[in-house]
Amino acid sequence: MEYKLTTPLTEGVTRSLRAGDTVLLSGVIYTARDAAHKRLCECLERGEALPIDVKDAAIYYAGPTPAQPGQVIGACGPTTSYRMDAYAPTLLRLGLKAMIGKGKRGGEVVQAMKETGAVYLAAIGGAGALMASRVKSAQLVCYEDLGSEAIRCLEVEDMPLTVVIDSLGNDLYQTGPEAYRASQN
Repeated sequence: MEYKLTTPLTEGVTRSLRAGDTVLLSGVIYTARDAAHKRLCECLERGEALPIDVKDAAIYYAGPTPAQPGQVIGACGPTTSYRMDAYAPTLLRLGLKAMIGKGKRGGEVVQAMKETGAVYLAAIGGAGALMASRVKSAQLVCYEDLGSEAIRCLEVEDMPLTVVIDSLGNDLYQTGPEAYRASQN
């Protein structure tokens, strides 16, 4: 199935998605990579409020390059997601509904997704220019000292994504190759 979704994402919406579905995502999303995730979790450990509201939000694991003249943002492709696995369950339990990246996720993350009704969406790796073309505005939110890994608020329109792991724990990285092998016999 193909869905056109707009943030914020409700649990009802994310629980209805299945691995293999395609999504055209619009609305506000945040960029954050491992250094920013570490800082977010350190804020929580100190009892401080987060600089972004993760409830019903989507975080895109990306570190955009600087914008060229006339552009909103530079190349904005996904980064490998497992580097956020140590931090993702904490943010999921605070209400994060979607993570966007590439590559497999660990069991703890998948378990937290099942508990919270969240999804993991894959962006096209190696297509940073395509992803950047879907960004309509970009604003630095915090951690400017991290450079490209600072947290940014992006407004996106019809960002093409695939549900790789759904809220039931179905994982396209596992079922896809199995289905392919079965079709070859």
